[in-house]
Amino acid sequence: MRLGVLDVGSNTVHLLVVDAHRGAHPTPMTSEKTVLRLAERIGADGRLADADADELVANVTQVKQAAEQAGCEDLMAFSTSAIREADNSAEVLARVRDETGVELRVLSGEEEARLTFLAARRWCGWSAGRLLLLDIGGGSLELAIGVDEQPDLAASLPLGAGRLARTRLPQDPPTQRQVGEMRDWLDDQLAATAKRFRKSGKPDRAVATSKTFRSLARLTGAAPASAGPRVPRSLTETGLRQLLAFITRMSAADLAALDGVSSARSHQLISGALVAEAVMRALGVAELDICPWALREGVILRRLDHANGEDHTAMRTRAEFGSFDAERTSANGSDVDRGTGRQAHYGARWNR
Repeated sequence: MRLGVLDVGSNTVHLLVVDAHRGAHPTPMTSEKTVLRLAERIGADGRLADADADELVANVTQVKQAAEQAGCEDLMAFSTSAIREADNSAEVLARVRDETGVELRVLSGEEEARLTFLAARRWCGWSAGRLLLLDIGGGSLELAIGVDEQPDLAASLPLGAGRLARTRLPQDPPTQRQVGEMRDWLDDQLAATAKRFRKSGKPDRAVATSKTFRSLARLTGAAPASAGPRVPRSLTETGLRQLLAFITRMSAADLAALDGVSSARSHQLISGALVAEAVMRALGVAELDICPWALREGVILRRLDHANGEDHTAMRTRAEFGSFDAERTSANGSDVDRGTGRQAHYGARWNR
């Protein structure tokens, strides 16, 4: 089965085409992206302007044509924080549907976390044990942890690299005082969520996805993308701290010249690195393995499960490629498996 996945994110409009069937490794056939930076186009009134919606419609039209030319049997289209947060999102989505025939499904932050966790679990396998997943996007930070394919706990925070570059570090390069204030602010923002995750038990393996984490790993010595997805890559707390001492004194233009950093994202590398440092510190994680599969692969895997009639009791079908928001919350806020009704039993607190 040839499938297309259209991801309308904060920074890019990305089409991934894969050949896949249940029980097999999805094989990437082609991938193309356009830098649109929708999150940066939301005006002071909280809306996307008509001109921006026009450009989105044009891009989706091109992607649909490319998917058809590639022989895709299905095009799964979704959008994340940029569309989710625009006050006129319903109008923009209606325009896309009416003018292109493509139904863009808006994923919640928790759905993003759960789908990305599924992809990481399938990539790492059951031997990974209790798995911790971290993902830094343009608009949000996703976290998830658990021992199954659906995480015991999933969360999304508005701490994306692009968002914080715009709102917290507008100066290029930032001053050391601004960097210090950003660190303190991030600690405050992460405190409550980190406490919940630490209570859920120490992970056996911690992994990270997203372009931000891949770039940071590359800058601290990980293998380049040309080495292939199966080459082990990692990001250590020590390496990240040393890297930050270096890059926080560089302009976005100078950062774009570094290996592994694209010019489209260089302006948000420092903010992304500070988020990575803060979440690792908050959760007591000294090292992260880089996982090449992320949200798009999670969408594909769930679509394949759904297409083959797999019955996940914790999930209910709401869209053509399956349901992704198996909420597991009890009335008192503790974590509950909706499939069994059992409350999760938490292990020891994590060691710092």
